[in-house]
Amino acid sequence: MIMGQFALIAAAIFSGAALYIIVAEQPARLELNDESLLRQWKPAYKRGFAMQAPIALLGGVFGAVAWWQTGQWLWLLGAALIVANWPYTLLKIMPVNERLMAIDPIEAGPESRKLIKSWARLHSVRAALGCAATLVFLWASLS
Repeated sequence: MIMGQFALIAAAIFSGAALYIIVAEQPARLELNDESLLRQWKPAYKRGFAMQAPIALLGGVFGAVAWWQTGQWLWLLGAALIVANWPYTLLKIMPVNERLMAIDPIEAGPESRKLIKSWARLHSVRAALGCAATLVFLWASLS
């Protein structure tokens, strides 16, 4: 059942990072002027994506292996929840990301600020999926 524990750890790390972005980083960056806001968002997004994407994938793989080893459906549910971040990001968040990346920070203004606020609302779903996966993996661990 070590794979299940790895799945739980991965989901908890993913959730912690996603919650940090929503609770701490996003409110702080919104206090910046429009140009600085966009300049901060761009590298933060790239680094966050590079960290969170593989963690979600690993959590899904570990959860699926735990399900395969135990037959406990909760592991598969948790895996599906954490991996759901991939299609959600590609279908919902990526169009906003692409629009933001296309804006030169010197041209930042109310539209880029509005997009970053929209991005944060969309990103909160990622945090919710991560937290749900964490709780399901915890439930599976205790079952």
